[in-house]
Amino acid sequence: MTLLVGLLLIILFLAFFIYFSGLNPQSVTIFLYGDHSFSTSAAILVIGCIAIGLFGGVLANAYNLFSYQVRNIRSTRREKRNKEVVANYREGMTRLLSGDLKKADDRLQRALDRDPSRLETHLAMASVKLQEGEAEKALAVLLKAREKEPKSLEVLFKLASTYEDCGQNAEACKIYEDILAIDAGNRKAMRSLRDLLIKRNLWKEALELQKRVLKASQGTRRQGEEQEKLLYLRYEVARQGLGDSKGQSKNDLKELRDIVKASPNFVPARVSLGDALRDQGKTEEASQTWLDGYKALGKSVFLTRLEDLYLSTENPSTLLSIYRSVGNERSEDLTFRLFFGKLLLRLEMVDEAFEQLRAIENAGVDTPQLRLLLGEAYRRRNRMDEAIAEYQKALGLDPQLRLGFVCESCQNPSSEWLSRCPKCGTWGSYILEGRQKMDKLSRVPQAPEARAIHHGERGA
Repeated sequence: MTLLVGLLLIILFLAFFIYFSGLNPQSVTIFLYGDHSFSTSAAILVIGCIAIGLFGGVLANAYNLFSYQVRNIRSTRREKRNKEVVANYREGMTRLLSGDLKKADDRLQRALDRDPSRLETHLAMASVKLQEGEAEKALAVLLKAREKEPKSLEVLFKLASTYEDCGQNAEACKIYEDILAIDAGNRKAMRSLRDLLIKRNLWKEALELQKRVLKASQGTRRQGEEQEKLLYLRYEVARQGLGDSKGQSKNDLKELRDIVKASPNFVPARVSLGDALRDQGKTEEASQTWLDGYKALGKSVFLTRLEDLYLSTENPSTLLSIYRSVGNERSEDLTFRLFFGKLLLRLEMVDEAFEQLRAIENAGVDTPQLRLLLGEAYRRRNRMDEAIAEYQKALGLDPQLRLGFVCESCQNPSSEWLSRCPKCGTWGSYILEGRQKMDKLSRVPQAPEARAIHHGERGA
């Protein structure tokens, strides 16, 4: 059928040529260059131009058809490759989630070999390497992913967290800074960078960053938490400044006062303010700061500071006066009675100390600290049997002298041996407390085994 159509077209073309030649018998001279020319009939010239146009069209159509076939083949290959890559990636993720790390590694590596540009495959491979304990290889995979997509926040966050897991905090900080250079308002990056700065004790840098975090958290449910953290960082910067000899102590002391005023319940600020005043020789002001702190918050650290201050300056009478005054105001405060009893023991006021300690015991309190102080009070009264009994209670000993056990994994203590630790869930982990240290010290090198000396060995 195609052949007949072709023959028909040829016949029609020849008929048209004859007809056109009859109508246009004249010739046309065409100059190529200079004196070189050729003559032909107008009909041949027209038909030649038509033929050349048709031939050009055929060539163009053939080229387009060939290009289409090439594109189609490439598209088919690309689609096949993508399907293979996706299949390997999915299989790798399934193996990763099921814990089969070896097969997960194999499948994901195949996916990377077929298409190294897929970021999700790099991230999955990094997770496999981390679970296999090969952090350095995980970093290498993530760095390759970063080369392919330098501004991918997903890759950068994964890279930063991996650096943290490896203990390379400075490198992790640099990655978080790169994230903030891309997205200045990224709160997750700011918080992570702040926490790393805190871990590295870079308090001033952490404080400046926390101000940005707080600004970005305005109107969110974390605003109160971030304001509180800002206060803590202000405290650390002031405390660090007081420890430096750079002439900033006045400003830092004022900062501590402002923090106490802004947050009266923040114990560290009150304690450090008293420490700073004591170091500057302002003993009475330091004492009043700690005393106010105890009255407001009831924390024993303030009593410890007061005791150390006055006993180190050999001024126990003032401390006794303060304690008696507080005791009249807080007669039901058992913590204060415990510290008061301890002070009286240190001052050899045994009878009065015993009175304070027995009042605590009669209230139903039973702690190792109380038992230790009662034991010391009995000892100083030369009542040795009662003293020994109190010391035994303080040490947790019973009449059978059971020594107690401790979990080898998490150090959770128990008076009885347990088959499974209730804290960490490890079976068979309970050993005698202190056993590890004794075993270590028991490993004494053995003397070489004696044997007979054969003939000729002595001379050698």
